[in-house]
Amino acid sequence: MNRSIEELLLCPYLIIDVLPRQVKYGSPGQYFAVEKYYLSEPQISRIKRKHIDLVLKLNCYMSIALGEYGEPDPPPELTAESMRRERQCILLDDAMIVSEPDETYLTLYNADEELAELVKILAAGEGLYVWEP
Repeated sequence: MNRSIEELLLCPYLIIDVLPRQVKYGSPGQYFAVEKYYLSEPQISRIKRKHIDLVLKLNCYMSIALGEYGEPDPPPELTAESMRRERQCILLDDAMIVSEPDETYLTLYNADEELAELVKILAAGEGLYVWEP
């Protein structure tokens, strides 16, 4: 890894989400009611499972670490459990995915074109979307 977590947080990012694009301010839909629904059980656990599966599949193609000081390529069970319990900064070479246990999206920072394309394919396989804010 060439950059610190703090530096990566300042880089361009993509959103990996259950929605195909950002909901515009003032949208006539029920964004907050739907978000509340998805943040409740069992929906949030299903979404988190998709996030975990995406990261684990990504780990088949590249090395990951949980945080700056994490050992490379932790056991899949450790990755899954830590993503369920706490905020994780998942480092991928010179990019990072931030996962929050109680959010319906992941944030991918500093992805080059090849990584972005791979993540889009993996996300689609999980029924998720990747978009630029």
